[in-house]
Amino acid sequence: MSWISTEASQSVSLIENGGGSEKRTAELSRSNRRTVQNLSATSLMRKRSDLKLIARVRWEFMRRMLTNLHEVLLGTKLFLLFPAVPLAVLAHRYGCPRAWVFALSLLGLIPLAERISFLTEQIAFHTGPTVGGLMNATCGNATEMIIAILAVGQRKMRIVKLSLLGSILSNLLFVLGTSLFFGGLSNLRKHQSFDRSQGDMNCILLFLALLCHTLPMILRFATEAAGGTAARSEDGSDVLVLSRASSFVMLFAYLAFLIFHLFSSRLTPPPPPPPPQREEDEDVYDDDVSDKEEEAVIGMWSAILWLITMTLLVALLSDYLVSTIQNAADSWGLSVAFIGIILLPIVGNAAEHAGAVIFAFRNKLDITLGIALGSATQIALFVVPVTVLVAWAMGIEMDLNFNLLETACLALSILVTSFTLQDGTSNYMKGLVLLLCYTVIAVCFFVSNLPSTETITTNHTLT
Repeated sequence: MSWISTEASQSVSLIENGGGSEKRTAELSRSNRRTVQNLSATSLMRKRSDLKLIARVRWEFMRRMLTNLHEVLLGTKLFLLFPAVPLAVLAHRYGCPRAWVFALSLLGLIPLAERISFLTEQIAFHTGPTVGGLMNATCGNATEMIIAILAVGQRKMRIVKLSLLGSILSNLLFVLGTSLFFGGLSNLRKHQSFDRSQGDMNCILLFLALLCHTLPMILRFATEAAGGTAARSEDGSDVLVLSRASSFVMLFAYLAFLIFHLFSSRLTPPPPPPPPQREEDEDVYDDDVSDKEEEAVIGMWSAILWLITMTLLVALLSDYLVSTIQNAADSWGLSVAFIGIILLPIVGNAAEHAGAVIFAFRNKLDITLGIALGSATQIALFVVPVTVLVAWAMGIEMDLNFNLLETACLALSILVTSFTLQDGTSNYMKGLVLLLCYTVIAVCFFVSNLPSTETITTNHTLT
């Protein structure tokens, strides 16, 4: 799950309080006291806990343990999907059809990914907003990173690239498009605006990531056009060397963005308040202004132990997922590209996606952008280069050449998203256009069955 930017929480308080400067200043100071994670998609997935029966337990140790179990396992609206986790293990253990193992693993990852975000927030309550922001910056997309690293270990580079690309496209087009579309329909008579600076910063970083993805592909085409495989170094081809160098550049850019996000952005003046809304529209925030400060519900060390446990379960199900994706594709009559780019991102991050849509319903578009664009930026500038460097450390060659079709889809998606957000306003038509773009890309990968770059390279080598 992606973090919610500090600028977003500040702009939300400014939008909610379009009146006098004193009221805006008080609201801004109140928002600065909140942690970065207080307004997150995970808070929307939590269900109120009734601990009356647990309070009757006589022993303190048992009472704490039961409270932790209740908060972690039953404290989410997705707890009904937890049985899919042991069912996936049993299905794999007793040799059930591998398509079933894939489906159960995919369903089991939904609550586990949401709980990892919840536990990261609980640790952030004890460590403060800065450390919490750094944790969310590294653990926000833990599921995608684990799937990618396990796929690298099995040398399934095609699945690695498809799943990472699908996560970026899903956040840019599907999550953001759905949020703007339904948010616009539910706020037809209300002015919908957001802080342009947040969208501009994320789009600039996404264009940097696009450059790092495009140059290895162009270099490969240029090398082949110049007369076949040119000079190769001991570490691999020139494309591989460029990809690893670009990975370091992206990580440096991501680190600089974190420093700017967590420290430097606090020194910049807040954006000017939007024009005052009409009186009949002032009730749009009535339900949200009265939000209470959230508090930690479990201790820090308990949250750390649960985080380790959930991460291990995610790794186990991700291993099942990677090893059975080809069987599921053959059984369901779908291409691996469609499952990796469309199905995995939508189902795997369903909780986060739902949170972005709910915030859009409440006309809190800054938080919606923080979820969608923040997650896409995190995957493009952090998860992808880390995966390339981890593969290098494992002695496995992985480059940033995502093939022509995939790179073109990424480039067009970033361009469409940038043009959609350039004026700082939103309506349902913009969301509809993003959804239609995502639909065309989904149909494209549904009908395409192109061989991967690794297969083409192998065939040329054998010839």
